Amino acid sequence: MTALPLHITLITETFTPEINGLASTLDHLCQGLRGRGHHVHVVRPRQVQDSAPDEDVMLCRGWPIPGYPGLQWGESSMGRLVRRWRSRRPDVVYVATPGPLGLSALRAARRLGVPVVSGFHTNFQQYAAHCGLGLLARLVTHYLRWFHRRTCMTLVPCTSQRLELQRRGFERLHLLARGVDSQLFHPRRRSTALRHRWGLSEGDLAVLYVGRLAQEKNLDLLARTFAYLQAQHPQRLIRLIVIGDGTRRSDLQRQVPDAIFCGALRGEALAEHYASGDIFVFPSLTETFGNVVLEAQASGLAVVAYDEAAAAQHIRHGHSGALAMPGDEAAFLEAAGWLLEDEENLRRVRLNARRHARLQGWGAIVEQFEQQLTSACAPIPSASFARTATSPQG
Repeated sequence: MTALPLHITLITETFTPEINGLASTLDHLCQGLRGRGHHVHVVRPRQVQDSAPDEDVMLCRGWPIPGYPGLQWGESSMGRLVRRWRSRRPDVVYVATPGPLGLSALRAARRLGVPVVSGFHTNFQQYAAHCGLGLLARLVTHYLRWFHRRTCMTLVPCTSQRLELQRRGFERLHLLARGVDSQLFHPRRRSTALRHRWGLSEGDLAVLYVGRLAQEKNLDLLARTFAYLQAQHPQRLIRLIVIGDGTRRSDLQRQVPDAIFCGALRGEALAEHYASGDIFVFPSLTETFGNVVLEAQASGLAVVAYDEAAAAQHIRHGHSGALAMPGDEAAFLEAAGWLLEDEENLRRVRLNARRHARLQGWGAIVEQFEQQLTSACAPIPSASFARTATSPQG
């Protein structure tokens, strides 16, 4: 680790025990940094389950995000942050979300001369585009580019995301991959009793989806993929198991009335559900990464996904999963069908997926994150930020 422990402040609108990929990622990074001797202070919105205050956490008011139950924006807290950081100055600030809370943290840090590193964890501009709001998507992209240009560096989870952001004019982009807890997510957690509750016996197939049930997750293709597999293999009992919740749940229930909806799960319960499945279908086209892909692989599932983000980084088509070119729905269906052409395909892919995922631990990722934060603390010539000092309008 570094010669001296860093005082790090992490700004985020979501954190554990909330259930999403960003909250899980930040929890692993925080715990890893603390395990390496650093002081990590988290600034986030207050959650329903919060009780006694934690000295390592500063809470602010949160406002619901329309259409995303359980998620919220944090209120602007620039005054509180300036006062706090004048008395307890952090060495570096990491802004994980660019909402009102993140913007106020960016402004407070720049006022006090504290270096800021940002993370690009969520494709807000693609969410707006999927809702048919093209003008809003352009405005969001403009704001995000302006926001991230004002930080020392922006961390992105995969090469495809970095290339896309570079194409859109983002600068100072650095890779910070994601890991998986391969002891929690493990094939040994497979439960015959759980499969029986799903109505499945040995030889039957459980097709899993894990994630938010929202418009941008391309859930219509999930339903079509399941119907395609049933049509291709009418002699086999195949059941769709959906883990997660969101505004599209009722729509998906109407499309696949015999699917089993388990709601949001975490920890060992989630790991048991993963390991008790056979195929993982992930049709999303809006992921910055997609932690669930690695979780499914670590659990020994054969993943069907588009060739981007985590899937592009961690799946070799025909070896450790099945891929289709982004947006090619016919190829996506064919990729899913290929897995069931014979038992050997599925067995081999599941074995290779597990072998790959168990090597993707968090230790090296936390060490890299530590190095990136440390490098941000080094003096930077003022000319480096000459272009970033303008306003969003300028």
